[in-house]
Formats: sequence, C-alpha cells, structure tokens
Amino acid sequence: QVQVVESGGGSVQAGGSLRLSCEVSGRSIRTFRMGWFRQAPGKEREFVATVSRGEATTDYADSVKGRFTIFRDVNKSTMYLQMNSLKPEDTAVYYCAAKAALTPVTMTVQEYDYWGRGTQVTVSS
Repeated sequence: QVQVVESGGGSVQAGGSLRLSCEVSGRSIRTFRMGWFRQAPGKEREFVATVSRGEATTDYADSVKGRFTIFRDVNKSTMYLQMNSLKPEDTAVYYCAAKAALTPVTMTVQEYDYWGRGTQVTVSS
C-alpha cells in the first residue's frame, strides 16, 4: 500500500524560509512523478511544483518560480520543497502527491494517484 506523508510545515515571517518533506513508502519513489499542491482557505487546491521520475524536469507555478525548489533524495525515498522568500499569500495547507502514469498532463489535481494529509504553512506579514 502506497503512502505519502508530509512534514516540515510551520509558521514563519514574510521573507523567511521553510523546507517541506514528503516520504513515500510501499513503492519506490523512482516509479512516480512527484508534485506539491496547496490549498488556502476558501480556495481550490492548486499546483505548486512537480519533478519528473528521472528528475530530468521540474515545473513550477508562476507564483513560486525563483523562490521554491523541488527535489528528491531517492535513497531516502523522500521529496522536498525548499521555500524561500515566503510571502503571506503562500499561506496554505501543502499537499504532497504521487503520479504513477506516464501521461503528459502533470499540473492538475486529477492526474495524481496518491496524496498525503497535508501540512500547514503560515506566513505572517
């Protein structure tokens, strides 16, 4: 049974940094495209970043480009999201997701098969 579990959320002031972690168990992380999504109160869940199986490609939402970095450590079966220069509008619950199929769509919620429960990130001004 595949499980994905996030950790690393917290509260930080604007301009600060946080690193989120996502551990995958039950199947090799190498077999998944991995992604981060977030959901703010009253809003729909939105794409943040994704990394391909072979780490050859990464993609980011325009709102986080240049500030966030997605990467993985396959030996630890863990994916990370390094978040720098945080803004109050980054406040949300952040979700880790794993996508098994090799299809070209990579930034929509519906494409991902396994989800974590989320970790709260709060950025104060």
